[in-house]
Amino acid sequence: MSGRSTGIVDRQTGGTALAARRTALREAGRRRRQRRRRGLAILGVAALVGLAVWIAWPAVNHAVHQIELPLHHADIIRQQARAKHLDPALIAAVIYAESKFRQQTSSAGAQGLMQLLPGTAEAIARRSGATRFNVADLGTPQVNISYGSYYLRLLIDHYSGDVTLAIAAYNAGEANVDRWVAAARREGQPPSEASIPFSETRAYVHKVLSVQRDYRASYPRELGYR
Repeated sequence: MSGRSTGIVDRQTGGTALAARRTALREAGRRRRQRRRRGLAILGVAALVGLAVWIAWPAVNHAVHQIELPLHHADIIRQQARAKHLDPALIAAVIYAESKFRQQTSSAGAQGLMQLLPGTAEAIARRSGATRFNVADLGTPQVNISYGSYYLRLLIDHYSGDVTLAIAAYNAGEANVDRWVAAARREGQPPSEASIPFSETRAYVHKVLSVQRDYRASYPRELGYR
C-alpha cells in the first residue's frame, strides 16, 4: 500500500514540476515577445524621428543660419548691388558688422541698418540727386541700404577699387584712411589690412571680409548668385 502511495506522490510531484517548467517557459517566451515588441516600437519611433528630422532639416538649418548669420531685406540688397555694381555679400557683411540687421542708433548718432551718420547721409542724398532729405528716412531699410551702398561705391572708387581700404574708410572715415595710405606709400609699403594702425578698424575690416565669404556660401540663392 505504501509503495503505491509513493508512486502516486512521485507522479504528482513530477506532474507539478513539469507544469511549473511549462509555465516558466511560457512566461519566458512572453517576456521575449514583449522585449521584441518594445524593441520594434523603439526602432519605429527612432525611424519616425529620423524621417521627421530629415524632412525638417532644411528649415532647421535655415533657422540656425538666421540666428548665427542673419539676412533680411535680401531683395533690397540684390537691387542695390545691381544698381551700384557691388557684391551683394559685401553689402550684407557691412550690415552685419554695423547692426546685425537690427534697427538701431549708435551713441555717435549713426542710424539704421548700415549705421549712417545724418551728415554723411545728407551729403549722399545731395550727390545722388535726391530732392529732399529727412533723417527719419534712415530708419527705412530701402533708404538706408540705398544710401549705405552708394557710400560703399564712392569709397571703392575713391580707393581705385581697393575694397579693403573702402571698408576701413566706412569704419574710420576717409581722412584717417587717406593718412594711413599716404604714410604707407612714403615708407614704400603697399597699404593693406595689416598696415591699418587702429586695432578696432583692423578687426572691423577682418570681420567684414570674413563674413562676406560666409554670406556668399550661406545665401547663394537669396543674394542672387544662382
